[in-house]
Amino acid sequence: MTSLLQVTGLCKAFGDVRAVNDVCLEVRAGEIYGLLGPNGAGKTTAISMISGLLRPDAGKVVVNGADFWSAPARAQKIMGVVPQEVALYEELSGRENLQFWGRLAGLPAVEARGRASEVLEALSLADRAQDAVKKYSGGMKRRINIGCALMHRPQLLLLDEPTVGIDPQARANILEFVRKLGSEGAGILYTTHYLEEAETLCNRVGIIDHGKLLAEGTLSELQQRLGGDQLFVLEGDLQAANPNDWPGFRERFRIIQKLDRQLVVSAQNSRHPSECLRDLLELPVRVENVTLKRPSLNDVFLQLTGRELRE
Repeated sequence: MTSLLQVTGLCKAFGDVRAVNDVCLEVRAGEIYGLLGPNGAGKTTAISMISGLLRPDAGKVVVNGADFWSAPARAQKIMGVVPQEVALYEELSGRENLQFWGRLAGLPAVEARGRASEVLEALSLADRAQDAVKKYSGGMKRRINIGCALMHRPQLLLLDEPTVGIDPQARANILEFVRKLGSEGAGILYTTHYLEEAETLCNRVGIIDHGKLLAEGTLSELQQRLGGDQLFVLEGDLQAANPNDWPGFRERFRIIQKLDRQLVVSAQNSRHPSECLRDLLELPVRVENVTLKRPSLNDVFLQLTGRELRE
């Protein structure tokens, strides 16, 4: 697949805070790349540098094979940016907002009018085209916000948490629309702190925290970081337990999370589940229940950072 975006060694500091620290990633045509991390992880700062709103302290942004800062206007012509905050004129109608942003992107007036009609149809908002945006629901505003970035038919789309603060049905509509854009060949960089979005929407996921990209890959590749496709969840009175003191435990299992009544582990060296279960039931602690589950992105995040994504 054609590489539309290549980011290498991207850094940005604000005083003593390193908001983005040596981030490297790539987005290809027809791919949805999810940048997953908690609020304050550096996602928006990264998007701002990639789109040219912020100049990096270090690193390189290559758009469609050309260095961004060598010709910013050329790069921005193939790029559509959807900011986290809705960027619309509330007094204008949905159609007028689309046409305004289309003209700002360089479309002639006649083409902007025609393209606005196409986008309104695609967003299922044609019947509300003449209404002022202030009368729209939160989900409708989010859809029009995305539409504004699509007016000039960008090959590369940067979406910064486009579903924040909207209801589940509106979120589902937006995710389906984004999925369709990817299937039509757009390269999409999609930032989110919602695990389920990254798991179900994205072809590849990069996990970012404290400005650093900690891991990236497909869901399957990230699951392999935890020892394959299975985790063991032990339940019982574990408050006083110290797995590090159990003979041979760290050689056979990797600890993902330990709570007062729960211990989540993965097996080392791709051992058979029945062998792992036998070992776990023989531990020097009273285990009330053991369950087997597939690793989630939250489990990967836990293993990488020691905390849950929602914290």
